[in-house]
Amino acid sequence: MINHLISILISIFISGYHGKTTDFAKNSSCHRTTIAHFLNSGKWDDSLLSDTLKRSVIEIIYSEAARTGKPVFCIVDDTIASKTKPSSQALYPIEDAYFHQSHLKGKQDYGHQAVAVMLSCNGIVLNYAFVMYNKSISKIDIVQNIAKELPVPPVMSYFLCDCWYVSEKIINTFVQKGFHTIGALKTNRLLYPSGMKKKLSELAAERSTTHKGFDLVTVKKRNYYVYRYEGNLSGIENAVVLLSYPEKAFGNPKALRAFISTNVSLSTQEILSCYVCRWPIEIFFRQCKNHLALDTYQIRSSKGIQRYWLLMSLTHYICVTGTGGYRSFQDGYHRICSAVHQEKYQYLFLCAKASDDFEAFMKLAG
Repeated sequence: MINHLISILISIFISGYHGKTTDFAKNSSCHRTTIAHFLNSGKWDDSLLSDTLKRSVIEIIYSEAARTGKPVFCIVDDTIASKTKPSSQALYPIEDAYFHQSHLKGKQDYGHQAVAVMLSCNGIVLNYAFVMYNKSISKIDIVQNIAKELPVPPVMSYFLCDCWYVSEKIINTFVQKGFHTIGALKTNRLLYPSGMKKKLSELAAERSTTHKGFDLVTVKKRNYYVYRYEGNLSGIENAVVLLSYPEKAFGNPKALRAFISTNVSLSTQEILSCYVCRWPIEIFFRQCKNHLALDTYQIRSSKGIQRYWLLMSLTHYICVTGTGGYRSFQDGYHRICSAVHQEKYQYLFLCAKASDDFEAFMKLAG
């Protein structure tokens, strides 16, 4: 098992990596079918690796929160690992691949949809879980189940999400675990100003005609006009809702963005500053696709794919924690790539010194 794991991990840090079993075989003494069997049906306990990784992530993030007093952010989002739709004649099509609505592409995209959960504190960001959404259980239930398994953090903490996860069920589960929710809202969400039912977008349009109640707020050097509402909304008894326009697009319905905070004691600036801390999960998805072959892996079985995703999480963890201190994934990834390439060049140098003739050396190096 360890040899197969090492072969896969080393492959990830070598240029030209695409997540194919042929990539793994290049760095293993075993044939690619043996490594494919290891992923798809090998008798190793991937749940043990997953649980160990989760415990380690919690230990690092919660210890940092206890040391600094800064909040833990539990960040949730989903992405699609795009695949090519197989022919109806395909004998062994990839398992659990469906058409999903891609908000990035604005259309249906075929592939695997993954729900990612990340934990962060004081700039340390680690992936906690990467769960396949295969329509057997809703994404709301997936996130709720993960919330239930999290321990209560040592300080006031926050669940950060986009509008698809602002659910009464999820919010209540996270409250029980010591997390308030800060998330985006759909602009058709119902509010109840002065006891009257009104769409969020309608309230924003009314208020923006006079600027009444809007304040100019700066977040990450960008200015926004923000209106603050506090009260109940459908399914949530009391929360703060922020209606926001970029300074230069004030009143433009297409530019309207809305955010919710179940912690009503936070200032408008604090709510928006916390929501910005959700961005690392978008970076994580891009890194998985650019460096860890999330869009290009060629594994057919659902079990093999989920095991591969687990190894992607392990790789991310190693890059952040395993290269001295806590680094960004990008920094750790490039450090390990450099170390792997250096080992390769050192080995080639020793081969060259030991070779009696150039032809023999080239055969050995190849």
